[in-house]
Amino acid sequence: MERDARSRHGARAQRAFADGTRRGKGSVRMLVLIGTVIVFGSIVLGFTMAGGELMALVQVAEFVVIGGAGLGALMVATPVPVLKQMTGRLMGLLKGSPYNQATYNELLKMLYDLFMLARREGMVALEHHAEHPYKSDFFRKYPRFAANHHAVEFLSDTLKVIISGSVQPMDLAEMMEIDLDTHHSASSKVPAALAKIGDAMPGFGIVAAVLGVVVTMGAIGGEPELIGRKVAAALVGTFLGVLLAYGFFLPLAAAVEDQVNAEHRYLLCIQGALLAFARGDAPITAVEFARRHVEPNVRCSFAEMEQALKKAGA
Repeated sequence: MERDARSRHGARAQRAFADGTRRGKGSVRMLVLIGTVIVFGSIVLGFTMAGGELMALVQVAEFVVIGGAGLGALMVATPVPVLKQMTGRLMGLLKGSPYNQATYNELLKMLYDLFMLARREGMVALEHHAEHPYKSDFFRKYPRFAANHHAVEFLSDTLKVIISGSVQPMDLAEMMEIDLDTHHSASSKVPAALAKIGDAMPGFGIVAAVLGVVVTMGAIGGEPELIGRKVAAALVGTFLGVLLAYGFFLPLAAAVEDQVNAEHRYLLCIQGALLAFARGDAPITAVEFARRHVEPNVRCSFAEMEQALKKAGA
């Protein structure tokens, strides 16, 4: 009976380890959309509740000044590769974060199987997979990992160094740290650019408002109603600049930064496991180093990981 209970517990652990969590992509995508709707919806609702006319906020000239100035400044300050990367990052927010529990569980299993392969057949068995990772049948069994080209290249390049045997573990750790720092620095340029544009939006709003005041001054002496509409149009410029800064660009920058940090943590898992493997630690110990880098909210327990990996290996 005790053996049956352990067997049932192991089966549950393996199912939990294999399934991971299904909340990741959908919840993040919905939070981005719902949060944006709440920001703009609450402002419009409060304005109309106070008796404001919604069409008074529709000032095309102000939109052109602020939007055009912001876009031009972004193009001047941001290199083309970063602009392309920015498009992908923003689209990624709508898709949701891929770094959920299922993704990490697959990574841990892949690392364990890789290290067990090296233990059974020797380091030479890893040479083909390291040299041709995108043609490797081994990596194709783990589609989430295989789709992450940064992770694939980081793992394969490090494996080549380990297989060569020409680098000590301490030097290998420094080498991987340099690689990760370089990649993280390059990825962080996107949220930094979005944050800079967000900081500039209130200034562009003031520019639009000043231009509106210039137009208003030219109408002095005319009908009071016309002057009032022009003053209101000028104030919309200030309103729009502040709204875009604190309700759109800065939240987007924070969301993209979290996305970049999640990718960095994923690579840190690989780094920890490879360093332990290069020191000669047992496969389960090397994978445990990787598990410790996973965020607690998406991290499986050690018991779940051990049960699932040993049962799969058996």
